[in-house]
Amino acid sequence: MNPFLGVFFHWLGGFASGSFYVPYRFVKKWAWETAWMVGGFFSWIIMPTLLALIMTHDLHGVLVRQSGSTLCWTYFFGCLWGLGGLTFGLTMRYLGMSLGMGVALGYCAAFGTLLPPIAKLFIPSIPCDETIVQIASNLPGQITLFGVVACLVGIAFAAFAGLNKEREMDQAAKTVAIKEFNFPKGIAMATFSGVMSACFAFALTAGKPIGEASLLVGTDQIWTGLPKLVVVLLGGFTTNFIWCAYLHFKNGTAYQYMSGSVREEHAALAGAGGGEHGGAVPAAEESGDLKVPMARNYLFSAMAGIIWYLQFFFYTMGETQMGKFGFASWTLHMASIIIFSTMWGWIFHEWKGSSKKTHTLIGIGLGILILSTIIIGIGTWLKGNS
Repeated sequence: MNPFLGVFFHWLGGFASGSFYVPYRFVKKWAWETAWMVGGFFSWIIMPTLLALIMTHDLHGVLVRQSGSTLCWTYFFGCLWGLGGLTFGLTMRYLGMSLGMGVALGYCAAFGTLLPPIAKLFIPSIPCDETIVQIASNLPGQITLFGVVACLVGIAFAAFAGLNKEREMDQAAKTVAIKEFNFPKGIAMATFSGVMSACFAFALTAGKPIGEASLLVGTDQIWTGLPKLVVVLLGGFTTNFIWCAYLHFKNGTAYQYMSGSVREEHAALAGAGGGEHGGAVPAAEESGDLKVPMARNYLFSAMAGIIWYLQFFFYTMGETQMGKFGFASWTLHMASIIIFSTMWGWIFHEWKGSSKKTHTLIGIGLGILILSTIIIGIGTWLKGNS
């Protein structure tokens, strides 16, 4: 166990999560559901299966020997996590990117980190190493919990910076950026999205016996999280596949997987960000050219899916290095996502024109987030050496 290596892996995972949408910016004249499904097939099916087959021993045997309860709960929480990802788009629709990201991930970090050890107080069978009381009963645990609280404070600063930025926008800019700004609806969506997205942490907790079984058949500990990702992401694939199939049926866009041109009635729909689609693919050009760059669209959608999968790949690697304080992995992951997604926001000038106060708030928030990852790493290291 090497908690500092674990923190590093979580940073890599956060970088992947905060960066995966960038390739989608180069997808042209596809509806959101088309690009999302192509990328999702790589992130939910191809990559987890391929890497688990390559990096672990007897993947099929490990999975078939699991109890029905382990597989069902792991898959079930994966499905719920998929719902969180879908409603995340609605959070952006009603709150905007800056505020929506901070609020949703704040909920996600809090629920995903603290609920498993709290729930173990009431349901001892939950595969979590220690209850929240046991964690708080010693100095390493107290330091780690302090790091978790610091992370939540940092997320709050990031969310407040986003809110302040949007308050500074004039009415014309706000209409362009957040056409349907609705704080009550946005908070409701952010709460649902955050709680559902936190189910990914619950899915990994439920799938702990899968990792243990993989270790027993000779898999190196650092790769033992990969087999359970196959089950968790299958759940996420199920939810997203159903939604994308519905959108294909509603919008008549299923033809786009094989067509070299977009229909004229879909030119405005293609790549529409936000709205009920919750996507980030740029809108189709208004040049009248309906030809679709098929090879490029498949390439960049696949790249986005592979990068998105890498967040989970590095997450499970980091989790194996955190020992009994693996519950803090989710906090580290959320902190890293905010750090790197904010970095991309600066690169793409999303904070351009913001006041000094807003820049100060986001700077403080990022500083606290970085500090929190170090504190959690120290607490976990002390636990491993006590």
